[in-house]
Amino acid sequence: YNNPELNMKNWKINSWRKYPVKHIPTYDDEGELNSVLNKLKTFPPLVFAGETRHLKDQLAKVVDGKAFLLQGGDCAESFAEFHPDNIRDTFKVILQMALVMTYSASLPIVKLGRIAGQFSKPRSAPTEKQGNIELPSYLGDNINAIDFNEKARRPDPKRMYKAYSQSASTLNLLRAFSKGGFADLNKVHLWNLDYIKKSPQAKKFKDLEDKIADALAFMEACGITSDFNNRLYTVNFWTSHEALHLPFEESMTRVDSTTGEYHDTSAHFVWIGDRTRQLDGGHVEFCRGIENPIGIKCGPTSKPEEIAKICEVLNPKNEKGKITLISRFGHQNVEKFLPKLIRRIKKEGLNVIWSCDPMHGNTIVSTTGFKTRPFNNVVNEVKNVFGVHQSEGSYAGGLHVEMTGQDVTECTGGARKISDADLSSRYHTHCDPRLNSDQALELAFLISDEIKKNSSYSKNAIQAAS
Repeated sequence: YNNPELNMKNWKINSWRKYPVKHIPTYDDEGELNSVLNKLKTFPPLVFAGETRHLKDQLAKVVDGKAFLLQGGDCAESFAEFHPDNIRDTFKVILQMALVMTYSASLPIVKLGRIAGQFSKPRSAPTEKQGNIELPSYLGDNINAIDFNEKARRPDPKRMYKAYSQSASTLNLLRAFSKGGFADLNKVHLWNLDYIKKSPQAKKFKDLEDKIADALAFMEACGITSDFNNRLYTVNFWTSHEALHLPFEESMTRVDSTTGEYHDTSAHFVWIGDRTRQLDGGHVEFCRGIENPIGIKCGPTSKPEEIAKICEVLNPKNEKGKITLISRFGHQNVEKFLPKLIRRIKKEGLNVIWSCDPMHGNTIVSTTGFKTRPFNNVVNEVKNVFGVHQSEGSYAGGLHVEMTGQDVTECTGGARKISDADLSSRYHTHCDPRLNSDQALELAFLISDEIKKNSSYSKNAIQAAS
């Protein structure tokens, strides 16, 4: 990788297969797997190269501190919970969060869903034990099933067809919602979920709605309406998932006829997980050849010099908007790890978006045996990350959360004070605990002032440096 520019000549759509790869399932029948992958190669792309380029342009503004990235959605999408109401409600919450942040921070928000393809999950152990029975771990609905029996846990290539179909249906609905008037700012009162109306967030959001209504009435009096400005009527909403299942990602990678470049058409944005970002591994090798914006998860095990090198391999031209570093240290570890990483990236002069994932480093097992994430720890990680960026003179430009529009009880705390004892009542996740829409909206209110402060602080720091 000494010269990534020259090295692109050595990249092929399947060159990742020559490298060691972690967290990819082993299928019993290689012939059946290849048959499925060859069929998927003939399916239409889920997203288009022009959309991906548009997203990259928006992300370039985040690098410059002129926008903020909000990435949110399911930990792992499931076939069982696939329902138009669930898609709509998650979309509503992301719109609500973005609105709170836009209004409070006076910045455009780039809205990116963990949706329409977020199926595969790396697991901490390859097998799971229940009593005396040990079976392969559940790896996500596009690989095997969550039921604890031998047949369900056997990786089945045909599940990729269902994952493709569900992603296509989800995208179709999201495109209709985002372009068909559902996201019209004049209808902001319709974005409220029934149970938020009864929540502690209701009054705060109602006050915000009233302020926006006043602003829109003023604009209408000036002749600026959604009839003439589709920005008030529509919203750009992008999709993302972890590029984990490389055989599937390869089958969805196509050459853009206008430029000759390769795009992974399964999503606008893909990321490399904390467990699969080896410099000499297949996931980095695959991602260096595609034009999509790419996220890199950075955890306590990541070394600053390694992350810098991965950035150079994935983004040899140091293009703005191409790389998002998603830190996930845990609220107590931020001050220990993040400053060194920021300094190294600054020293190398690399253009990156700094995003905070306050979920993955704060997972604990509750007294009742459920995996959970205390809401206060989530909030504290975000605040600690913003504090470190301020002291380092850099811009905290993103938030990456696992959340849902459903009224689940998976993370403890928040204004409704979900306790360990409440977890069992509505614990629906197929993998990690998610914020419910109440907690997600509360988080948006709590950090919107931080975004504003951080934005003006980093602008002053950048101006002072130049």
